[in-house]
Amino acid sequence: MKIRIELEYTLKSSPKVLFTRLSTPEGLCEWFADDVSVDGDVFSFIWDKASTKARLIALKENKLVRFEWVNHEEEEGNYFEFRINIEELTGDVALIITDFTEPDERDDTITLWDSQITDLKRALGI
Repeated sequence: MKIRIELEYTLKSSPKVLFTRLSTPEGLCEWFADDVSVDGDVFSFIWDKASTKARLIALKENKLVRFEWVNHEEEEGNYFEFRINIEELTGDVALIITDFTEPDERDDTITLWDSQITDLKRALGI
């Protein structure tokens, strides 16, 4: 049974610029996958020549992007989500990632996301 993890990263970026990196094939190619294509609402993510598909199931401009893994719709924890949160007092922009993993792979999943966020920061120029 998969467990839910939620990770938060503070990024010095405007929500609009960040949202483009989270919601478009071109933006996701810069940091998330080796290649990304889209057909309707289905995104194909390629890592090391292996392709995985996810359906875009929620999109709120400059706030939220949620993908559901294709062929795993009936499984619990079959999605990943990017949320953009703006701290009211400071104006800081946080990216909150929700993902699911096997309990014994939790640390590896967090390390992978940390690495991906380093690539995202590089793509954003921060």
